Amino acid sequence: MPESNAKDHYIATPESLEAWLSRLPSHDGVRVALDTEADSLHSYREKLCLIQMGVGEMKALIDPLGIEDLSPLVSYLDRAEIWVHGADLDMTLMKRSFNNIPERIYDTQVAARLAGERHFGLAHLVENKFGVALSKQSQRADWGRRPLTDKMIEYALNDVHYIIPLADGFLARLRELGREEWFLESCADARLSVLNRPAPDPDEQWRINGSGALKPCGLHYLRTFWRWRDREAERINRPSFKIISNAELLAFATAMQEGREVTLPDRYPPPFHRRFYRALKEAREAPEADWPHRPSRRRTERNPEAERRFDLLKEKRDRTGAELNIDPSLIGSRAVLERIAEDEAVAGELLLNWQRKLMGL
Repeated sequence: MPESNAKDHYIATPESLEAWLSRLPSHDGVRVALDTEADSLHSYREKLCLIQMGVGEMKALIDPLGIEDLSPLVSYLDRAEIWVHGADLDMTLMKRSFNNIPERIYDTQVAARLAGERHFGLAHLVENKFGVALSKQSQRADWGRRPLTDKMIEYALNDVHYIIPLADGFLARLRELGREEWFLESCADARLSVLNRPAPDPDEQWRINGSGALKPCGLHYLRTFWRWRDREAERINRPSFKIISNAELLAFATAMQEGREVTLPDRYPPPFHRRFYRALKEAREAPEADWPHRPSRRRTERNPEAERRFDLLKEKRDRTGAELNIDPSLIGSRAVLERIAEDEAVAGELLLNWQRKLMGL
C-alpha cells in the first residue's frame, strides 16, 4: 500500500468510525481480516492501542485510544467472519477491552499448522506464499504514542493485507486433506479457552518461575521485592520487567534466605533506593506467621502401568503426526498424554473430537 495514502486509512473519531462502517458490506458473515496492537512493552498496564481491519479492498486503522465508544464496531464484528493470525493475544485484548469475542473467529496460524507448515509466523508465510518480505521495523514500536508514524501505519496495514489470501489458500489445502473440521473445532475451542481463562490472582503473581525452590523465608522476601517493583512500575508507567528482571528478584530473595545482604544497583535514582530499603526493613520486621507458604505438591507414587500407557500413547501420537506431516503436539501435548495415561476417562475433557479419533480414544 503506498505510504503517501497511509493516513487516509486512520480512524480516530466516532464520526469517522460510523462513516467507515456505513461503507462496509452489511450482510451476515462478511469476511474481515483483523489484527491488533498493544503497548505491553512500553506501559505498566497493557492496553489495546490499535485495531487493523480489512474488508475486501477496504482497510482501516481504528484508534481505540481516540474513540471512547467502540460498540458499533463490536456489533459489526459480531455479525462477521473474523480472520486473525495468531489469535490468542487478539482475543485476550478483545475480551479485556469489550468483554466480548466474536463467535466466528478463525486463526490462519492454526490453519497453517494443520496444513503441515512448520514455520508459521505471518512474515514467513507471506514471503513463502507471495514472495513479499514484510518489514519488522515497527514490531516492537510504542503503539500507545500519538501520532503514529507513516512507517507504523504502513506496517499495521500490511498485517491485515495478506490474511484473507492466506486463509483462502490454507482452507483449500485443509479441505483437500479432509481437515477442515479439525480446523473449525480447534478455533472454536481456542475462543472458549480465552473466554473461560481466569484472571491472574494478584496475590499469587509474585510466584515466578524458580520460586518453587525457595523456603518460606525466601518466598517472603521475593513477595516483598515483587511488590516493590510493581509499585515502581506503576508509578512511572513502565512494564515491570523494565524495572528489574525476575532473575534479579530471585537472586535477592535467595540471598536474604541465606542470610546475605542485598544491594540495589546504582543505576536506580535515590527515590527508588529509599523505597526499596524501606520495604526491606518492613519485611525484616514482619512476623514469621505472615510469611507465605510453599504450595503443597501432590505426591504420587510411581505407576509403572501408567508409564507404559504413556509410552504407547506418545508412540502413537508421534507416528500419526509423522504420517499426517503435522507437529505431533497438535494431536496432544505431553502433559495431556500423561493425564490420559493415568485415567483414560479424562480424554473427553482434554482432547478435541478429531484428536481423540486420531488417538483411537
